[in-house]
Amino acid sequence: MGFVRTLLGDIPPEEMGFTLAHEHIVCRPPYWAQRGESDLLLDDPERSRREVQEFYGHGGRTIVDATAVDYGRDVEAVAEISQSTGVNVIATAGFNKSFLWSAPLPGHLRALTGGYPTYQAWVESASVEALADFIGAEITRGLEGTCFRAGQVKFGTGYNSISPLEIKTMEAAAAVHFATGAPVHSHTEAGTMGLQQMEILKRLGVPLRRVSFGHMDRNLDLWYHRRLAQEGAFLSFDGVGKIKYHTESALIEHILQLVRDGFEDQILLSGDTARRSYYAHYGWGPGLSYPLRWFIPQLKDMAARQGLDGGRLVEKFYIENPMRCMTFETERICDV
Repeated sequence: MGFVRTLLGDIPPEEMGFTLAHEHIVCRPPYWAQRGESDLLLDDPERSRREVQEFYGHGGRTIVDATAVDYGRDVEAVAEISQSTGVNVIATAGFNKSFLWSAPLPGHLRALTGGYPTYQAWVESASVEALADFIGAEITRGLEGTCFRAGQVKFGTGYNSISPLEIKTMEAAAAVHFATGAPVHSHTEAGTMGLQQMEILKRLGVPLRRVSFGHMDRNLDLWYHRRLAQEGAFLSFDGVGKIKYHTESALIEHILQLVRDGFEDQILLSGDTARRSYYAHYGWGPGLSYPLRWFIPQLKDMAARQGLDGGRLVEKFYIENPMRCMTFETERICDV
């Protein structure tokens, strides 16, 4: 009798419905803001609200917002969007990746973390236990001092590298998983280092069936993905619509091969729509509704041509698998 933790409260997994497993709704990443990278600033809550409302109109019901503390969350704005649109939002505790951490901590976070000037100084100076206390409180009490709680814990690593500080945040995320039962999400930069992350998680005792590995579409390597899936992990192909990396046909064919290999229960799909130019209501891009309007018909057609039930696979990838991935398996969660 598990539950899913959304910003507006806990729900039965069956209420998730059609789910995008990795998105961003309102965020102002300080690292990119410092560098004038305005395309990476989803900083207009009304435009984001219209985007989420359109997603609901096409049948979408839940969004996993993967915006971690170092990526410039606006917790209250996203909670209001969830309330006004009827779309469930699952928020994210934890950290992203170390190259973001040179940015200064905003004032309210300095107060919450003991006055550290930057994310780097915070992660470097705080103990694993102190980081776990902060992350755990975001699961059990509220994000950044609000009353809105996170429903998954995240860590991340860089391109073809894992720094000691990133291992530190992995250790903190593992501690929070054990204390709360929260599902775990991994950022892999350009799809790299998933196997190395897996070995660290196994050493820490984290069951791989509770972990989703993000950005797998950025590294379409069947051998690599089979290795992760054989351990029970979820594979998050969250670049749907980003054909600058590969064609949609290449992505779908890759996924269908994993289905034939027996891993259909471990595949998640989403768009990681984290740029203004990807959003329909910021930059006239494909938007959050793209999977429902354009990608799914192609997936169904290609599946049918190979004798597979595309409609059933859509149910798996967008409804059933996210339900299992995002469910807390414990009835009661405790502070770290």
